[in-house]
Amino acid sequence: MSVLNTFDLSGKTALVTGCKRGIGRGMAEALAQAGADIIGVSASLELNGSAAAQAVEALGRRFTAYQCDFSDRSAVKTFAAELEANGVVPDILINNAGTIKRKPAAEHDDELWDEVIEVNLSAQFVLSREIGRQMVARGSGKIIFTASLLTFQGGITVPGYAASKGGIGQLTKALANEWAGKGLNVNAIAPGYIATDNTQALQDDPDRSKAILERIPQGRWGRPEDFAGPAVFLASDAANYVNGEVLVVDGGWMGR
Repeated sequence: MSVLNTFDLSGKTALVTGCKRGIGRGMAEALAQAGADIIGVSASLELNGSAAAQAVEALGRRFTAYQCDFSDRSAVKTFAAELEANGVVPDILINNAGTIKRKPAAEHDDELWDEVIEVNLSAQFVLSREIGRQMVARGSGKIIFTASLLTFQGGITVPGYAASKGGIGQLTKALANEWAGKGLNVNAIAPGYIATDNTQALQDDPDRSKAILERIPQGRWGRPEDFAGPAVFLASDAANYVNGEVLVVDGGWMGR
């Protein structure tokens, strides 16, 4: 087999959470370019005619939209049960949905903490458990989490987010340890500072933005399209011997 053929996702189905915009949409479009049909999930994703759907369908791939509030544990379980009842077991699961709440630790109340942990960590585990169980029964599957630089660092005024993304790094390893021998690959992608809604406050702060850009060796904010190659790689046969890895995509930030 040609090495290029190992990146081909034709005939595969990828479920991408948080795909309405930003990194999630960028990964969904990349997987579609590589041949995969897409199941898109977001709390506010339009069920028909979304920008993500139009982009995927323009590539000749199918796009199926679902709405799910990842801050609601019962909604996540209901969504997973609906997929199973419909006989849908995706080949690729991209756990990308997330949220961030900025508040100093002394003012970071329980509601903020609980919402971030639920969306960024607990919901990801529940969905991975329910779909992963079926992947294990089938003997194959790719699970990719969206981690963060705060999987490795503490950040500033985002204690819940840092805790959740640290947990994602360990969850990636824990699931890989259990499922690697059963035909699954479980990995994560850790974005650096990317120009998305989640980082708008930093982009709008002249001092923080300047400090961030001065540390990034490539000298620019990342873009959603920077995740096309990493997502396709980890979702494909090219990564069949990669497990428990947190792949950093940060313009060199972590090397400084």
